[in-house]
Amino acid sequence: MLNFDPLLFSVYVPSSFLCDSEHSRNCKAAAMAPSQILVHAAVLALAVLQALALDTFIAAVYEHAVILPRTVDKASPDDALALMNRNMDVLEGAIKEAAQQGARIIVTPEDGIYGWVFTRDTIYPYLEDIPDPEVNWIPCTDPTRFGRAPVQERLSCMARNNSIYVVANIGDKKPCNSSDPKCPSDGRYQYNTDVVFDSEGKLVARYHKYNLFMSEANQFNYPKEPEVITFETPFGKFGIFTCFDILFWEPAVVLVSELQVDTVLFPTAWMNVLPFLTAVEFHSAWAMGMGVNFLASNTHNTTMSMTGSGIYAPDGARAYYYNMKTEDGHLLIAELDSHPRLSTAFPPAVSWSSYASNVGSCLPDENDFSGLIFHDQFTFTELSKPEGNVTVCQKDLRCHLSYKMAEKQEDEVYVLGAFDGLHVVEGQYYLQICTLLKCKSTDLSTCGEPVETAQTKFAMFSLSGTFGTNYVFPEVLYSGVQLAPGEFEVLKDGRLISKSTPTKPVVTVTLFGRWYEKDSLKQDPQPTASL
Repeated sequence: MLNFDPLLFSVYVPSSFLCDSEHSRNCKAAAMAPSQILVHAAVLALAVLQALALDTFIAAVYEHAVILPRTVDKASPDDALALMNRNMDVLEGAIKEAAQQGARIIVTPEDGIYGWVFTRDTIYPYLEDIPDPEVNWIPCTDPTRFGRAPVQERLSCMARNNSIYVVANIGDKKPCNSSDPKCPSDGRYQYNTDVVFDSEGKLVARYHKYNLFMSEANQFNYPKEPEVITFETPFGKFGIFTCFDILFWEPAVVLVSELQVDTVLFPTAWMNVLPFLTAVEFHSAWAMGMGVNFLASNTHNTTMSMTGSGIYAPDGARAYYYNMKTEDGHLLIAELDSHPRLSTAFPPAVSWSSYASNVGSCLPDENDFSGLIFHDQFTFTELSKPEGNVTVCQKDLRCHLSYKMAEKQEDEVYVLGAFDGLHVVEGQYYLQICTLLKCKSTDLSTCGEPVETAQTKFAMFSLSGTFGTNYVFPEVLYSGVQLAPGEFEVLKDGRLISKSTPTKPVVTVTLFGRWYEKDSLKQDPQPTASL
């Protein structure tokens, strides 16, 4: 990105530009004050910057089938680098292809360079010391400035040689000593780290993951304070965070709600959990609920249910990939608005509880029953008729559904469910959820168990709830874990509705609310898993 200093720029403004004797009998340039000249220069510089700014840009994400270590034993530095180079060989091919197709930025996955089968000690050979981007460093042209850094050097060269921003996930190490009361016993901090290199190969962003997922605490530390990382480009303002971070206020919501980033970069190693937390489903919903572009790059490992990458805009998915049948990587490329809030397609502000608050109050219903979804106890009511209006409640949450089935299958059962409570399994976070979902079988005790396929089609649906939070993420998932871009919308009064007759059988329609204020106060972000 070019930087213009009007004071320097004014030196190069010729007098003929400011005064043309052929068109003016009295040239006034000679009498023009220096401050006026600087104003003209500043205006010209601003015009050049505006010309360089892009209204749209092409983005890429790569879902990578990571090559894992062959043994759980600690590798030598040479063997560790050899494995990382094998993964970077694959990533480099995707980066070159993306650049050839006009992409300005590409995101690669969390753990995409070395995998995840480590302890704190065995991951150490894979770590490098990653400096603060303020040092103004291009590893490709100055590789030894901060010691040995072959991974950063190669990533920098990938970006520089292909004129593309490259986003990658690697490990950072920082020495510490007894003067720091939180210094680990081995004398170093280890961080799960995202790095961004610009199209010249310069390190422009470094983010240390804050919300570690379960056994990650066996490998990494979290920073003492959550880092909120942004950087500017000719195609918008970007922010970055990693995987499990998405479920928490810091840094994810802060980046969008307070710092107003245009696009979020999201390396992840996401294990899919139906019915609400498959990667493509939740990440696209988060982009829509937050009103932001979202570039999600997942690792690909079907044994661990890892798949699902996408390029998402506030109005829906521009491109996505979900494949549990093969072990192949996949490159996605799509065009996005550089500043989505300025787009005519930007969704309007939503009053999430407006409609449902005017629906009649809940009364005890003998047909309501309980069921578990991902360890949380929901209250369900069966959709016993082909069409109708139903309401189900839990605590302060009242969920309302209007629906009509087009092709009801006799061997399929659907329910409306509500959950209003604190989730406490792999993390601690408060949820309010209204959901229309298909049960695994006609046995109501299976309602809430993972379901991937369905045959029942709906002619219409309208789902709403009395949410106590403004952070609600709308999900529509069709049979085969397919999204429904362009087939639904959220109205200003909080209703999630089908825009036309849904084209495929429905697995779930969900309003997934996060009530951050009800998370445990000053909750230690480190997971409860044993170290």
